[in-house]
Amino acid sequence: MSFSYVSHLYCPQCRETYHVEGKNQLCVCGSPLLVAYKMDELKENVKPESLVGRQADLWRYHELLPVQNAENVVTLGEGFTPLFQMKKTGQNMNIPNLYMKDEGLIPTGSFKSRGAAVGVSKAKEVGVEELAMPTNGNAGAAWSLYCAQAGVTATIVMPVDAPEITRKECTAAGASLCLVNGLIGDAGKIVAQAVKDYQLFDASTLKEPYRIEGKKTMGLEIAEQFNWEVPDVILYPTGGGVGLIGIYKALQELQELGWIAEDKMPRLVAVQAEGCAPIVKAWEEGKTSAEPWQNAETVAFGINVAKALGDFLILDAIRQTKGCAISVSDETLLEELNTVASADGAFVCPEGAAAFAAARKLREANWIKEDDHVVVLNTGAGIKYPNTVEVDAPILEKDAKIVRDA
Repeated sequence: MSFSYVSHLYCPQCRETYHVEGKNQLCVCGSPLLVAYKMDELKENVKPESLVGRQADLWRYHELLPVQNAENVVTLGEGFTPLFQMKKTGQNMNIPNLYMKDEGLIPTGSFKSRGAAVGVSKAKEVGVEELAMPTNGNAGAAWSLYCAQAGVTATIVMPVDAPEITRKECTAAGASLCLVNGLIGDAGKIVAQAVKDYQLFDASTLKEPYRIEGKKTMGLEIAEQFNWEVPDVILYPTGGGVGLIGIYKALQELQELGWIAEDKMPRLVAVQAEGCAPIVKAWEEGKTSAEPWQNAETVAFGINVAKALGDFLILDAIRQTKGCAISVSDETLLEELNTVASADGAFVCPEGAAAFAAARKLREANWIKEDDHVVVLNTGAGIKYPNTVEVDAPILEKDAKIVRDA
């Protein structure tokens, strides 16, 4: 048996194909590239029971990942995050079967570790020595740390307003960090110039093909954790949208392998903030791509992406699954963050809170039905965003007593 059944790369736009041994970026037509596998061979040689006894991380699915030699795997034990029922929150929303996939418990504290693990491993395998990327914070932190283990030099550019802890992660990992007085799109322009000037490998979102493969393991895990059934709805906080694209790709591959039913695909929901909702606008207007969002701003910094390179793939995924795109206000998501924490003890990130708020909104509109099994992705740890919760607590003297109201 092979460690990986990877076959080739292909363009979803013009159908051009590429070998997986090269340092591939975008297709010649400008589209992101996707990874294809030898599905007939995989179907014959690998079954769900093949996973029994394997380590509980994302590399348990190594046959369906692009790294061809196990020696090139760079890992911090990422993956197989818990999926658990949010009983009180679900009761409050009238969604009895509400579940959370909690990516806050993954190394580096966010789902970005999935893309970094597979992306850096494959970069190492094809001989990348230096890479650069723009980030809203968490991706840069994750890639910096995984690059440190792989011996790959990382140059990271992030907005000056990105979460402070992510800067410290980059610095601790030895990455070359620059802050830009602007948004991630501005960081992207600076990275593009650096890539051109210094012949760096561009690890920007979807400009290399393998970050998706790491993110798709969320979909593989959800299916396995539901015993190879699938939920009715999956809500995903969407900025660059790689996770949503990846989850859809994973579920399609599982259907092709016969591991999940061919006649049921979860309705995928792209969740955005009202202050930056290009996918929602394009969805509502029936378009196949999104226009750049002007003056983007939201406390959910991870989804503050004015223009996603893979917008056409996001819109296609929600269209093909009969899903939707929805936005929520910052005020609403911050309120939901406190509601979820006080109800079920889960301190979610603001992006995750946006997805919970969207579930509530869709249930109120009866788009989500009472008997639907619903999964919300919490994409990071709430503790990485300390400014989302205001604390007004009394300061006591050493000999003071707590006095309660009668």
